[in-house]
Amino acid sequence: MTILTEPGPVTTPRSSRLLWAILALVLLADALDVIDATVTNIAAPTIARELNGGESLIKWLGTAYMLAMGVLLVVGGRLGDKYGQRRLFLIGISGFTLASAVAGFSPDPTLLIVARVAQGAFGALLIPQGMSIMMKAFGPDLLAKAFGLFGPVLGLASVGGPVLAGFVIGADLFGLSWRPIFLINVILGGVGLVVAARILPRDDDGDRSVVVDGWGSGLLAVTMIGLLYGLIGGSTNGWTAVPVASMAAGVLFFAAFAYRQRTATHPLITPSLLRNRGFTSGMLVGLIGFAAGTGLIFVLSLFMQEGLHAGPRDASLGLVPLTLGIIVSAFAAMGGLVAKLGRRLVVIGLVVVLAGCGWVLALVDRSGTNLGLWALAPALFVIGIGIGLCFGTIPTVALGNASPDEAGSASGSLSSIQQLSSAIGSAGVTTIFFQAAASGFGHAMKVSLIVVLAVTALSLPVVALMPREAPAGPPGGAAE
Repeated sequence: MTILTEPGPVTTPRSSRLLWAILALVLLADALDVIDATVTNIAAPTIARELNGGESLIKWLGTAYMLAMGVLLVVGGRLGDKYGQRRLFLIGISGFTLASAVAGFSPDPTLLIVARVAQGAFGALLIPQGMSIMMKAFGPDLLAKAFGLFGPVLGLASVGGPVLAGFVIGADLFGLSWRPIFLINVILGGVGLVVAARILPRDDDGDRSVVVDGWGSGLLAVTMIGLLYGLIGGSTNGWTAVPVASMAAGVLFFAAFAYRQRTATHPLITPSLLRNRGFTSGMLVGLIGFAAGTGLIFVLSLFMQEGLHAGPRDASLGLVPLTLGIIVSAFAAMGGLVAKLGRRLVVIGLVVVLAGCGWVLALVDRSGTNLGLWALAPALFVIGIGIGLCFGTIPTVALGNASPDEAGSASGSLSSIQQLSSAIGSAGVTTIFFQAAASGFGHAMKVSLIVVLAVTALSLPVVALMPREAPAGPPGGAAE
């Protein structure tokens, strides 16, 4: 995942070998993020069983990572501008590597969740720096070629995360079960740290005039923690005073965050963007779409393992058709469809997701938990096609009538929304699944699918408020 920022000044020409080494380093950082965002989709049931974490741990494993990433992503970009991208990249990859080691050796659920939060937080410092470093180091021609490699590499990473988890757990390397899925980051992150220290251009002066809205970030963090802690705690342990108070506090802090965004001199979101109907509607569609899609993928994995009794390896392979559908359609979308169709492509993608979910619902309704994994494959491929058509298209189209000076804030805000909505969806849909599982896992999957269908359908009318076209060039070039 990357954040687009305004291009910085191109530095003096560097050797081609050094530039491609910088690109490989940035791709490694982004691939680590994608893998760690998806790896617990498969590993969660095994981790919860071995650490006696129960439903609560399953819900928090992915949510904690995405929550920290979403809250701090924009802040990470601003800190890089202020203190230098190289410095923040080194801090980010060091912290991410250390947090991965802690996650891999965690003896209990609490320390593991803390480590996942730390992974997301340091990832939020790491990821935004790569794009800025490339924009400063690469000339326009090389930059275009470099950007063309992000899709294939991150597509492979999105497939690799769940598949890696399935095969690592199945292999039980050195008797460590699930732990190598985090410990492999120690090796990759360590190599990345050494390489980064040697090859990244020095820019330690930064721009100390950049202002970071720490209060806004803090209020957003407390808002999300309150809401998610209340949701997960209430659904798992009962709706006592603590989860109810936590959710109420989340609502109050969100009101404070909204007030801060209106009154702060340098808010996290540029005020003019909040008055831009095309952008705000795109943000709302993204919030709904990413939440529903992420939650759906997570509960499909749970259904395969808990309901269909597939092992982690078989479940990871069972999700491959969905991931391949995402990759194929995402390439088609970014390869020209989004420029031709604009917001119509978002509608097409959402409708295809609805069709795929309806197909899975019919299969589960007919066969329940007697369903074979490969009987699901065609329907999951269709869902993947739909997700790929709209997930990458929503942020692109939402930037259709943003002005160039709003581009950095708009792109960063949409990236944060993607992470935060994924955290909400992972927690929310998983909660619905487990609540309905008292009547059987087949029933739980049907209820989850119906909720995803309803939420996705509700987002369709909002698409009509998005810009008609994606930006033809720099953001702001498309008319509504």
